[in-house]
Amino acid sequence: MEQALALIFMSVMGLALLIYIILDGYDLGIGILLPLAEADEKDMMIASIGPFWDANETWIVLGVGVLLIAFPVAHGIILTSLYLPVTLMLVALILRGVAFDFRVKAGTRGRRLWNRMFFIGSLLASLAQGWMLGVFVMGLEYHAVSVWFAAGIALALPAFYVMLGCAWLIIKAEGALFEKAIRWARRTIVPAGIGLFLVSIATPIASSEIAAKWFSLPAGIGLLPIPLTTLLAFATVAWLLWHEQALKAGYGWIVFLAMAIICLMCSLGLAYSIYPDIIIGKLELVESLAHPKSLQFVLVGVAIAVPMILAYTVFIYRVFSGKASELSYE
Repeated sequence: MEQALALIFMSVMGLALLIYIILDGYDLGIGILLPLAEADEKDMMIASIGPFWDANETWIVLGVGVLLIAFPVAHGIILTSLYLPVTLMLVALILRGVAFDFRVKAGTRGRRLWNRMFFIGSLLASLAQGWMLGVFVMGLEYHAVSVWFAAGIALALPAFYVMLGCAWLIIKAEGALFEKAIRWARRTIVPAGIGLFLVSIATPIASSEIAAKWFSLPAGIGLLPIPLTTLLAFATVAWLLWHEQALKAGYGWIVFLAMAIICLMCSLGLAYSIYPDIIIGKLELVESLAHPKSLQFVLVGVAIAVPMILAYTVFIYRVFSGKASELSYE
């Protein structure tokens, strides 16, 4: 029973964080891209994420909430070890929210300020999330190797978010902004790809526990679909970016889908690397699990809440599908 509950709640938490990375990742990426656009293009970029960005953050609340309720011991250890980057991330997300709303009422001069704040909040949140992921993979330890590894992921994750943002703009934008999104993606795909490759290579080098799982037989052969699928998805993105006619014909959604598949493959690889631990080399899932009786009660709420959140997410994206319309505050 305990093992089943641990897997269920870990899967829910993993799903929530995966959806968060994909959905909030693209609007963080658009925030990072904001300084590169003209004034009218900035409004269109904000309009493209306006109906979604706040709801996208629901998923990180769900993920952290499940961590607190189902794995309280792990929650205490993780949040204690990552206190500073978590605080910076929350400040950055608050800054984004304030900037998003204040730019509505600001004049031309004030809007420039809040655009800048939206950019700073987006970049800072992305860097903090990358740092947290790197430290977590290193078992929440701070030494020379883990610091360099965390710094590498902190730089790679914003580039990946920018790729997601470009993919979203290719779907939602038209005209000059559509053309710019393609150019931005072409410039970003190389550093994003190099970052992803280096992180993939560095992870087993930096962690002997992960290396033992990935490079032993027959497990290593069974895991080949993960890197191969990632490579295929990345190649698909690259091919489409240099075949602009396909994007203009309405196949831009494939770029976003391929980026989402890369996120999924990375998440599956990370889950395999960690399991059966929740903190690598320190704490197993079952050891951190809350009392089974309380979790059986909570499971009822989770079984109701998660499908409802999924349903309204799908509903919102269906209602506001298609190209983004001109931003208006009237």
